[in-house]
Amino acid sequence: MATRVVVSRKHLKSLRNFTRPLTSSSSSSSSVAVNHTVKPEPTFQKPPTTTSLELDDAEKLFSSVPTSKLLRASAILHAAAIEPMVDFGTWVMQSKLMHVNVIRGAVLGALRHTFYEHFCAGEDADAAGESVRSLHRCGLRAMLDYAVEYAGDNESCDRNLEAFLHTVESATSLPPSSVSFLIVKITAICPMELVERVSDLLRWQYKDPSFNLPWKQDTLPILSDSSPTYQTLKKPEPLTPEEERDLQLGHQRLLKICQKCVEANVPLAVDAEYTSIQPAIDYFTYSSAIMCNKDEHPIVHGTIQAYLKDAKERLLLASMAADKMGFPMGFKLVRGAYMSSERKLASALGFESPIHKSIHETHVCYNDCASFLLEKISNGPGALVLATHNVESGRIAVAKAHDLGIGKVNHKMQFAQLYGMADALSFGLRNAGFQVSKYMPFGPVEMVMPYLLRRAEENRGLLSASTLDRQLMRKELKRRLAAAVF
Repeated sequence: MATRVVVSRKHLKSLRNFTRPLTSSSSSSSSVAVNHTVKPEPTFQKPPTTTSLELDDAEKLFSSVPTSKLLRASAILHAAAIEPMVDFGTWVMQSKLMHVNVIRGAVLGALRHTFYEHFCAGEDADAAGESVRSLHRCGLRAMLDYAVEYAGDNESCDRNLEAFLHTVESATSLPPSSVSFLIVKITAICPMELVERVSDLLRWQYKDPSFNLPWKQDTLPILSDSSPTYQTLKKPEPLTPEEERDLQLGHQRLLKICQKCVEANVPLAVDAEYTSIQPAIDYFTYSSAIMCNKDEHPIVHGTIQAYLKDAKERLLLASMAADKMGFPMGFKLVRGAYMSSERKLASALGFESPIHKSIHETHVCYNDCASFLLEKISNGPGALVLATHNVESGRIAVAKAHDLGIGKVNHKMQFAQLYGMADALSFGLRNAGFQVSKYMPFGPVEMVMPYLLRRAEENRGLLSASTLDRQLMRKELKRRLAAAVF
């Protein structure tokens, strides 16, 4: 029988604004290669550590990046900032033209040697392993993501499970500390239709606590009073015996991955997805965390998307419940990656979007959640990944962590950015003495294409606004050219 942690509405209301605002001293806003013969890795020579985030010195930021890679990265980011070009490429990849073998081959070939190579760790085992090593030589770590998006049946889930397990094994043969996390999507190890069904049932039980779910395991609070429930407008049918069996198989797959991560001492982060299926994702995540997070350094981490209106409330409820149950919880805090899809679905159903109305509200939510979690891990168990491309959030978090005394390569927290994006911020945070990881998807081009299409759609504004990286890269390239000539 599932444990239900009760938090009174009065207490919850008093804690909704649960954190003092973050303040800044600044005024500005297949699988990874298994290589059993590990060669000694060059030691990254860090610049003198600072106590703040400094992003003005391009030479200092990009000192570890070879000129050839800097040129290529600059060119790709400039191309990605041209929205009509990205829109056209996305249209081609989703069109019937991709059914013509000659065109498909040409498009995939062009994609492989441009955007794919920039934003993905590798197509085969050797390339992925070398990408991790290259990143490690720059003083950064890797969050390895076998970038399959969804699975439709148990056979596909079992194949994906083997790939995830092999990825963990492979991480142990890479340089020590070069891999910070294994990333997993629940929809890759449990059939998508079942994840949708479980989410419907969990939403209905939140509306009607007397609604019995006999299969439900111990978990943390999944929904809050401000969570969207419009995806489930009528009482869903109970799971069939076959669905209950498949749900158990999904739990077993996740626990096998967790156990492999425990053995390898590689933490696991479960990605967030659409709000329509997030209840089931959180259910899987929290139930496995209860079983596997035993000491002060949790293995299982959930993901909170700060662009959702209910993010702070759900984070508070889950955190309070974990404390009450006596186990540490890890969180990866992100702004969100499904904005356009969420708004379209809510609009189609005639409901208000679950996403904050303005980017300012999202920033406030992100910084509040970060402040709460930083204070929490400074005083007790738990762990935090601040995944952000926002420079101001980075500056504020650096100042907060420094004030709390949890900076300087503290294993309870780290920053993260997407591979191929926000490199200046990554290097600046590294130079400030923090652990920094890059989210690194890998796999064959055709398998990773859905991931790339989603990223192109969701990050078009971010890519077109990558002014800082492009300016600093251009500045450093000019400096190197001048040094070579004169």
